Amino acid sequence: MAIDLYLYRKRRLLNLVSLTLSMLATLFGLLWLAWLLWTLVSQGIQYVNWDLFTQATPPPGETGGLSNAITGSLILIALGVAIGAPVGIFAGTYLSEFGRDTRFAAVVRFISDVLLSSIIIGVFVYEVVVIHMGHFSAYAGGLALALIVLPIVLRTTEDMLRLVPDRMREAAAALGAPRWKVIVSIVYRAARSGILTGILLAVARVSGETAPLLFTALNNQFSSTHLNEPIANLPVVIFQFAMSPYDDWQHLAWAGALLITAGILLLNIIVRVFLPEPERQR
Repeated sequence: MAIDLYLYRKRRLLNLVSLTLSMLATLFGLLWLAWLLWTLVSQGIQYVNWDLFTQATPPPGETGGLSNAITGSLILIALGVAIGAPVGIFAGTYLSEFGRDTRFAAVVRFISDVLLSSIIIGVFVYEVVVIHMGHFSAYAGGLALALIVLPIVLRTTEDMLRLVPDRMREAAAALGAPRWKVIVSIVYRAARSGILTGILLAVARVSGETAPLLFTALNNQFSSTHLNEPIANLPVVIFQFAMSPYDDWQHLAWAGALLITAGILLLNIIVRVFLPEPERQR
């Protein structure tokens, strides 16, 4: 009896220590996050105005905005999602429905994990596309972002499809539905919110990517939507303006950083609040 009481008290003490350390670590991380967000808001909110969305990036010493960078970022993100999301969905479907435990599937998963490194992707697209084209372009930037979107959508799609109960597939197959019809009409419909969540998370991820765009799309001081030329984008403009000695450019960098942060926060809120998880749907 005394031994049991000793073990019980020991476990309670260890649990209290572990819980206390976990809470302290969480508060330590939240402290720095709150500090960063407060600095960003306090420094950037005062420079967010209508001109920011209607005027192009200015030369040093003049007023302007980030309209060309915002437009360029939207174009690059749209290109990246249009290329990477369908491929990621199809690849995730293969891993979930046809090759769950094969050696090829394990190789695909390993490669998708490697693709999560943005700097490697930027250098790869630079070597394969930019050098052969002879110039930077929105096409190269969109391809780089697509290679970041692809593994995120792939793993999310695979996980969401695996959450769909096998009894739903078996019931449809028992009624004579072919395999492709089961996947399209049953499995995709059951996991569509999870797949859409993965796409939105991929958009949030690539919205702030700077390294791959430095190697591919670079930047453009003027308003341009020509996809075969360098194109302005928020991450690279923020990087360039933040490193400059001009106060006006630094102010625009703070405002641009706040815009990206607010956009990513909004996407995450949409994912958490308006897109229910598959487990809740069932």
